[in-house]
Amino acid sequence: MTDQPSASVLHRPPETSHRSAHGWRISPAKALTAGAVCWAGFAIIAWAVLTGRTGSLDEFGLLAAHAGSGRVLEFTRDTTALGGVFLRNLFALGAVAALLFLNLRREAVLFALTVAGGWIANSAVKGLVGRERPQIVPHLMEAGGESFPSGHSFNAAVVYIAMALAFAAISRRHSVRYTIIAAAMIISAMVAWSRVMLGVHFPSDAVAGWLGGAGWAFVASALFYRPAKAAAET
Repeated sequence: MTDQPSASVLHRPPETSHRSAHGWRISPAKALTAGAVCWAGFAIIAWAVLTGRTGSLDEFGLLAAHAGSGRVLEFTRDTTALGGVFLRNLFALGAVAALLFLNLRREAVLFALTVAGGWIANSAVKGLVGRERPQIVPHLMEAGGESFPSGHSFNAAVVYIAMALAFAAISRRHSVRYTIIAAAMIISAMVAWSRVMLGVHFPSDAVAGWLGGAGWAFVASALFYRPAKAAAET
């Protein structure tokens, strides 16, 4: 008599890699819609800034949000550091390494393209608008360059939202994926508003920066998907 395989062996699921087991991506239509909404908001604020329609609102928001001193200031500086060059790029490099370790090459390439493209887009817009930084309240930290849009806000939204979209591919559950993306949007929005609290940006700079960066993160996830997939498969 031959030995029969046990039921546990017969029903054991095949072993699969992270690439084959976790292939989720945000719907291109949803990504483009979200990006278009964000960019529409960015365009409206940019128009208002260029036509001088945000003066009183910017001044009121800056005076109301100024952090002052003490624990609020410490928290604000810690928050804004998340959008600074060092920590932002450190997290971005760590995310690429982690995605490659998880065999999510497509997501790693897509994330890298999104971050690089976002930095170029933000630098281009800053040069075109050329707005000076506010001098209404004391600057609570050093800041240079043009004011609109906020680079911290733009690049933090790009990095953290694109990172969330990349790592959401690991989960099959909608609730988990949406929670990851929502958390990234909240964290990057906190970075944006911290720039106003520190007195180095007008509220319109911060809001426009966040909208522009979030819009780019969503649009890039649709535009760069095929190139990233092709690069990952070579």
